[in-house]
Amino acid sequence: MNRTDTPARSRTRTGGSVDRGSRSGGSSRSGGSGRSGTAGRSGGHGRRTAGQGEFALPVTRTPALPAVEAFADLGLPEQLLATLRAQEVSAPFPIQAATLPNTLAGRDVLGRGRTGSGKTLAFGLALLARTAGQRAEPRQPLALVLVPTRELAQQVTDALTPYARSVRLRLATVVGGMSISRQAAALRGGAEVVIATPGRLRDLVDRGDCLLNQVAISVLDEADQMTDMGFMPQVTALLDQVRPDGQRMLFSATLDRNIDRLVRRYLTDPVVHSVDPSAGAVTTMEHHVLHVHSTDKLATTTQIAARDGRVIMFLDTKHAVDRLTQDLLRSGVRAAALHGGKSQPQRTRTLTQFKTGHATVLVATNVAARGIHVDNLDLVVNVDPPTDHKDYLHRGGRTARAGESGSVVTLVTPDQRRGMTHLMANAGILPRITRVQPGEAELSRITGARAPSGVPVVITAPVVERPRRNATSRSRRGRPSQPTRRTAGRQSALDAAA
Repeated sequence: MNRTDTPARSRTRTGGSVDRGSRSGGSSRSGGSGRSGTAGRSGGHGRRTAGQGEFALPVTRTPALPAVEAFADLGLPEQLLATLRAQEVSAPFPIQAATLPNTLAGRDVLGRGRTGSGKTLAFGLALLARTAGQRAEPRQPLALVLVPTRELAQQVTDALTPYARSVRLRLATVVGGMSISRQAAALRGGAEVVIATPGRLRDLVDRGDCLLNQVAISVLDEADQMTDMGFMPQVTALLDQVRPDGQRMLFSATLDRNIDRLVRRYLTDPVVHSVDPSAGAVTTMEHHVLHVHSTDKLATTTQIAARDGRVIMFLDTKHAVDRLTQDLLRSGVRAAALHGGKSQPQRTRTLTQFKTGHATVLVATNVAARGIHVDNLDLVVNVDPPTDHKDYLHRGGRTARAGESGSVVTLVTPDQRRGMTHLMANAGILPRITRVQPGEAELSRITGARAPSGVPVVITAPVVERPRRNATSRSRRGRPSQPTRRTAGRQSALDAAA
């Protein structure tokens, strides 16, 4: 029998993770305070009252420029305006309308907006417009975007590529799990804009393949996750090498105390703009906590996965992700696994399968909690409840993006109820709580759950033709080369290290 304890649509109060990256440590340069010793940093001035888990935001001393209503009001290059029209981007989102007048004027910006609020174009259009017309020397980029994960790096690259092409700027994406030699070659060839994860960029800088002394615009996207993943030493070491008089922009879905040091050290009199207190404040998102017995959890999960429509399911560990994926495939559900143990090509292929509908269920660890955008995704399921309210908000941020509606469902066993209550309170969310069992109508109403076909399925990877060396080519020892096994072994080792 079902029992609903709170109103049908979730209510929110005001309020405010991850597969570890390829590098979690590393030394940090001591560096001076502020911008290489300048006195203009935001620390020490008036500060706003902090919300739960957040630092007191700096107060802007220089008044911010007013928001605009249309991209045409910004004075952007005509090529960028034409690309916006071609991409069917008709009007700026609130965070774009508020920050772009200031970032185009060269101001530092501290911006908070939930996932899907348009942060990428908020910093990307300003970065491209202010860099347009310049040409980078080999190994010396002019602008830098730092992100915490490979997936977010690829998403930012995909989003900015058509705009960069329109103003003849070259992008280079620098992430772990891919060939560092190819990335070094791209930098030697010249790239005005580098989009990078901190660990891999630090490697390239240490090798002498990238110099940051000409970087005039630096962006930190999802900075709080970078600190959570242990990237603070790499981030500060990299920012200490960019031009001290350059522009800095910091954007994130949450602004907690972990990034206070970055704000005080690197942002000078920043314009502060916040779209939403947290993802919990998204009015188009419903939050459900489903109480299930431990013995019913797998069957409940499988029925939800068999729904008509795509869904992302989050679990805590790589092993749990792989195990559930196999269970779903055996039950007739087209599922694919995504976690940090996969190589970057595998992760890219999995995301493509999910976005194109070849796989209808993405089973993932927190590696997918940020940096993944899938159109028309209306359901996220926490099969394993997150351990932190920020993880909950970012997992849920995969749905109800850009004004669309969606639901976040968390399966909670009896021993997890108390912890989930505290987590929701910290997230500022009052969810709808329902007791469910497999096959019940209420489970189907909330999630679209239905019985799976029971016919096992196999999702095959697309065949990719790889260039082959000439059969008559000789190795240095004079024998025909045999590249396949040893090359594959080296690449596997590289992927595993990243």
